[in-house]
Amino acid sequence: MNGRAKNTIGWIGVDWGTTHLRAWVFGVDGNLIDHLSSDDGMGNLAQEQFEGALLALIGDRLNARTKTPVLCCGMAGSRQGWAEAPYTTVPCPPPGVAHAVHVATRDARLDVRILPGVKQEKPADVMRGEETQIAGYLARDPGFDGVLCLPGTHTKWVHVSAGEIVSFRTYMTGELFALLSGHSVLRHGMSQGGWDDAAFRQAIDDALSRPQECAGTLFQLRAERLLFELPAAAARSRLSGTLLGLEFAAARPYWLGRRLVVIGTTELCDIYLAAFEQVGVSAETTAGDAMTIAGLSAAWKSITECPT
Repeated sequence: MNGRAKNTIGWIGVDWGTTHLRAWVFGVDGNLIDHLSSDDGMGNLAQEQFEGALLALIGDRLNARTKTPVLCCGMAGSRQGWAEAPYTTVPCPPPGVAHAVHVATRDARLDVRILPGVKQEKPADVMRGEETQIAGYLARDPGFDGVLCLPGTHTKWVHVSAGEIVSFRTYMTGELFALLSGHSVLRHGMSQGGWDDAAFRQAIDDALSRPQECAGTLFQLRAERLLFELPAAAARSRLSGTLLGLEFAAARPYWLGRRLVVIGTTELCDIYLAAFEQVGVSAETTAGDAMTIAGLSAAWKSITECPT
């Protein structure tokens, strides 16, 4: 990128996850110029390595003659991150720049702020990063009243009303699936991947109706592989359906009788839409990246309107 192009940079938005670092470069006119990513997630970095990881990703976009504002959400603000950004407490609007932490940097080209996450005291729960997607959704639909489901490694179910996060619950369904399919005895029957929709849907029904049997149901996948050569696609789909059935049983107060929107990747949204269909309710979907960009942009707009 030449010097003239660098002068067009207005600000950079960053989503710092546990496993990945993503950045969106915006022009002075607010238009998206570039999207960058690396594997320098929070889980791979010591505190003193964050600035270097960021510079490795965006350094050639920076102008030597001026500071470039960088607005971060996600795990950069965790206790193990770059600089802790204390949680705001529900009920609350998605936290904005007024609660952001300004980070001292060695590189004079950087002007870094980190947005905080959100906490709930009873039952205890926390989120970092999802609140920015919620802010992005509310920027698009300020009057939304319902539940946002944000599937991922740790899926969030979030009750939103009157512009505030009212309550939320986190379910470790994605992490449990990864652990069981990749590191338990079940891994031997799932290495081929694939998908069996009928098996997935039946497993949801079984878990919803007989959750007390799920520990035994999971080992049955291993036994059926040994005795009857259960196909890998059926095994993976039944594991996913069993875990999602347990999640949906626990999250019933969130999805029953409410407006529902799923925010995430196409793959995860499709899986959750199938699960919603199986329990007889409808849900809308929207792309997670788009909501992250919208949330960061809303926070950036508040910086430009009320600089701190």
